[in-house]
Amino acid sequence: MLKPEVRDQYTTTIGIECHVQLKTQTKLFSAVGNDAREAPANTLVSHIDFGMPGALPVLNQEALRLAVKAAFALGTEPERFSKFDRKHYFYPDLPKGYQISQYDEPIIGKGSLQITIDGEVRTIGITRAHMEEDAGKSTHPAGKDYSLVDLNRAGTPLLEIVSEPDMHSAAEAKAYARELYLRMRYADVSDANLYYGNMRFDVNVSVSKTSQLGTRSETKNLNSFRSVEKAIEYEVNRQIERLEKGEAIVQETRGWDDAKQRTFSQRSKENADDYRYMPDPDIPPVVLSEDYIAEIKAGMPVMPDVWRQRLSSLGLDTAQTETLIDAHVDFADEHYLELLEAVIDEGPLAKQLATWLVNVDVPFVREQSGERQPIERLTLYRAVAALVSANKLSSTNAKALIIDLLGAASLPANIEAFATDKGYIQESDEGAIAAIVSQVIADNPKAAEDVKAGEMKAIGFLTGQVMKLSQGKANPALAGQLIRQQLGV
Repeated sequence: MLKPEVRDQYTTTIGIECHVQLKTQTKLFSAVGNDAREAPANTLVSHIDFGMPGALPVLNQEALRLAVKAAFALGTEPERFSKFDRKHYFYPDLPKGYQISQYDEPIIGKGSLQITIDGEVRTIGITRAHMEEDAGKSTHPAGKDYSLVDLNRAGTPLLEIVSEPDMHSAAEAKAYARELYLRMRYADVSDANLYYGNMRFDVNVSVSKTSQLGTRSETKNLNSFRSVEKAIEYEVNRQIERLEKGEAIVQETRGWDDAKQRTFSQRSKENADDYRYMPDPDIPPVVLSEDYIAEIKAGMPVMPDVWRQRLSSLGLDTAQTETLIDAHVDFADEHYLELLEAVIDEGPLAKQLATWLVNVDVPFVREQSGERQPIERLTLYRAVAALVSANKLSSTNAKALIIDLLGAASLPANIEAFATDKGYIQESDEGAIAAIVSQVIADNPKAAEDVKAGEMKAIGFLTGQVMKLSQGKANPALAGQLIRQQLGV
């Protein structure tokens, strides 16, 4: 275990390469299905994926459109001119002997996105993002002396997003990975399903005591924000321990063992020269018109950073805001942010609605399974807010009513009548509550004397007794007022 004083002598530098699977119906260069999640091995393949002699790739126009959308999501614009290259390496899951990628002229140049760590906003630069085809998948059956290759994934369209080495802690890297995920989901560029590998992170880590960068390692194919964080923490400790022992850091590719929570060596790291990049002669350069770019830009959805600015006017704390930001993609059919947008200029209603969404609606939906009937939420929440404003609903009963309404097959025609039938409407008749207060004071003389003696906490006890005797229907604020009145305090 490293001592903090030893670790603090080193500066950690982190860069992340993220592979995002574009949500097209077909592959990047062949007309076969792009969803290989449940497909039997080697069934979503064509002569192009097999690398047959004479096979000619054709660029998927939808993949290009999604890459242009990704450029705007990354705070930049697409390059007007880009081209495809061949990246050569020899591996069983790459029958052609090269991968079609982009090298010196990618579809996306420099961009950036912002993250917040401990209340401080930091900008993480994007070096570039380029389109490329995925390779196949090799599997190694346990106890066998052979490997199997599945080419269903070969040719899947990817966007590789390369960050600047602007991160210096595991927490920053985790926040960056999450923000990148949100941007790709909000822009509808990718399903970004981490479980199925629609989004994978390669993390480059180095440590150094000087201003000169240390030798880096690359831990590949991380598929969760937590694994990004833990792999970096492990690598930082591993590298510092080696340097403290006088050992050298080897530039290499490493894997992540999630069960053991540690990285392991896979192979030495190649440099760009090793890939013998060359322009792909079968695919013409991509030239984008201004009209094409403007059309895509005009249709871009609102990004998370803009939503955060809009929600800030409601006075939500960071945790509440991020719950709504996540819910927008986790439960897209509920349209939470659009619902808030509809009332954002209505002040107290918007703040109350945001609170109910965070504390009641999102947890309710998260716990549900199976199909539910769509509910007109704006009508629901306006009705509940009106009952609260009229002192007919306590905050506790408002939450209970909301849950009942969310679980209903359809909204009742009269929500107040529904709430009354459920026993949620609180009693605000002063005469009726005054009679209950008189009885509670008579039944609890000690508490009444405590209030008269200045023990104001006892009012809470008496109010509780009023609520109990009224079966929760008394207006608690009015009950407290009447208790003070009858006791002369």
